[in-house]
Amino acid sequence: MRQLLLAALIATPLTMGCATALAQSAAPAPTPAPAPAPEAIGRADLKTADGSAAGTVTAFRGPRGLLLRVEGQGWPAGWHGVHLHAVGKCEGPGFTSAGAHVNHAGHAMPHGLLNSAGPDLGDLQNVHAAADGSAHAEVYLATTEVTSTDGLSFLVHANPDDHVSQPIGGAGARIACGVFGPAA
Repeated sequence: MRQLLLAALIATPLTMGCATALAQSAAPAPTPAPAPAPEAIGRADLKTADGSAAGTVTAFRGPRGLLLRVEGQGWPAGWHGVHLHAVGKCEGPGFTSAGAHVNHAGHAMPHGLLNSAGPDLGDLQNVHAAADGSAHAEVYLATTEVTSTDGLSFLVHANPDDHVSQPIGGAGARIACGVFGPAA
């Protein structure tokens, strides 16, 4: 019993000394410098068929893709398919002037992020609008090869995209459109 008590008395100051030494030597880690803000490369002002403002889309180029920041307003509540289109025109009422989705040069692919033979380059993730009509999202396109001699437009559909069905994933009517121009 005395040996156990003696061992406990010897070990207690040693562990206390180690804890004190660790506490004294642990300096706070320096705060890393903030990363530079990404530079916008383009912007599309979204409009409805009657010309009402429906938000903005700002494009940022990354090393391996494009990030599109969507700030919607006045959208019906719920999920909406959104796509990049190969023509920079947004004439109402149905915005058919925006043409088809952007696709791979020389090897067109079918629509659908979940399509085993796709996706085309215009396919993007769905965006959700709140009950107040606002939508806030960042969608990513994993390529930097998006180009068009006729400009680019961003389309918002009335319904969600199922990411498989042809030609637009059952996303329904085009309810808002914006043409990309230089970032302001």
